[in-house]
Amino acid sequence: MTQILQLIATEKQLVEALKRGDAKAQRQLYDRYSPRLLALCMRYIQNDMAAEDVMIEGFMKIFEKIEQYKGDGSFEGWLKRLMTNEALMYLRSHKKIEIEIDNSEAQYTISHEHTDSNLETEELMAIIAQLSTGYRTVFLMYAVEGFSHAEIAKELSITESTSKSQLHRARAILQTMVLNQQYRSVM
Repeated sequence: MTQILQLIATEKQLVEALKRGDAKAQRQLYDRYSPRLLALCMRYIQNDMAAEDVMIEGFMKIFEKIEQYKGDGSFEGWLKRLMTNEALMYLRSHKKIEIEIDNSEAQYTISHEHTDSNLETEELMAIIAQLSTGYRTVFLMYAVEGFSHAEIAKELSITESTSKSQLHRARAILQTMVLNQQYRSVM
């Protein structure tokens, strides 16, 4: 409990120093969060150099918009939200997000009876990386980053029902890919 209170006090002090434009605080923020935020960018972008560029741009936005953080909710959550938006802006500007509306895939149904819950995180992330950019983006925003379908629809300029169908299809494709992965590992 004391460590949590110290972390909150330290985080609050860090935010205050960032708001004053303290370069040491900026470096501390970068050192503390860059590995996680780079991983977030990599999940969306799939290119090391581009993801790193997006992360750097994201940190610049964080430093510019730090005044907007009012202490409501998790600071790390706020950072992730800004970084996710930066990654989405990159995808939009490079025309990488293509939302597939293909009714031939609508027959996918999700069944959990054959999936192995012991799949390693790295294996799962590698499988997710194989999804098309549109499916991967909606899946990550919803399942990993915690966006609602309304928020996804707004960010990607699609309807909520398109977001829901993209998520459903992504899950069905992922399930097939996981089953194929497990089948290959058994052989």
